[in-house]
Amino acid sequence: MGEIATSERQITLFYNSNSSRAKQTLAFAKAEGLPILPIDILKTGLTGTQIVELADRLGIEVKDLVNQDHPAYKAKFEPHDFSMEDWIKMIKHNPEIMKQPIALRGNITILVETPSDIIKI
Repeated sequence: MGEIATSERQITLFYNSNSSRAKQTLAFAKAEGLPILPIDILKTGLTGTQIVELADRLGIEVKDLVNQDHPAYKAKFEPHDFSMEDWIKMIKHNPEIMKQPIALRGNITILVETPSDIIKI
């Protein structure tokens, strides 16, 4: 069992409060009356275990959680093939570079591409 608690009755939304897509997703979910537990990754830091669990739930590698097109990534890092531990440290210390929002409900996890994706979960 993972470190992230999930429920069929509630959607856990990991998001960046500075992201317009995340704000729109949260607003859409609330307007639809969906039971949302919002977790702002800028205020509530993720553990390495949680980062790995999110990647596993999405069926991707940890490095694929990093948005290498994000201005903060481009400003701080060169394109490089890092170890999984390095990718985890990068996300922990620079949460704004993580792809998000990520929504979880029960055993389902999705990377939200458009705000209305939240109803798919």
